[in-house]
Amino acid sequence: MKVILLQDVAKVGKKDDVVNAKTGYARNFLIPNGLAVEASKKSLKELAERQEAQAEEAAYELAQAKAIAEQLKDAKVQVYTKVGSGGKTFGAVTNKEIAEALQQQYGVDIDRRKIILPERIKDLGVAEVTLKLHPQVHPTLRVQVSAEEN
Repeated sequence: MKVILLQDVAKVGKKDDVVNAKTGYARNFLIPNGLAVEASKKSLKELAERQEAQAEEAAYELAQAKAIAEQLKDAKVQVYTKVGSGGKTFGAVTNKEIAEALQQQYGVDIDRRKIILPERIKDLGVAEVTLKLHPQVHPTLRVQVSAEEN
């Protein structure tokens, strides 16, 4: 019996897979427990429409990520931090501070968790960080760390 899985089922398949299951297993376990529906013409059409919508959404997200990456290609974000007498910063520059600076300087709203710091930024000067905008888009951003004026 052909069924469309509504959830991942161990040893059967993943969500939205069309699989051949034994009739008894499908009727007595998969369908009553809400794990699958029978693969009728109507349900197969709905599945195709849902997959098409997901593909369009994924393409849109990729295009948005590429547009942001292109906008930030040559950008240098200026971050100000407090500095002690020896030129060392108090604490480190965080990804939250970088995200706020990106919002203020370029109008780009990026979640702080998508900013990957290779190591802690504790010195003045230029540092490079990676932005994880999309699984396929990882641009590098230059961050200029300067002393805060009192």
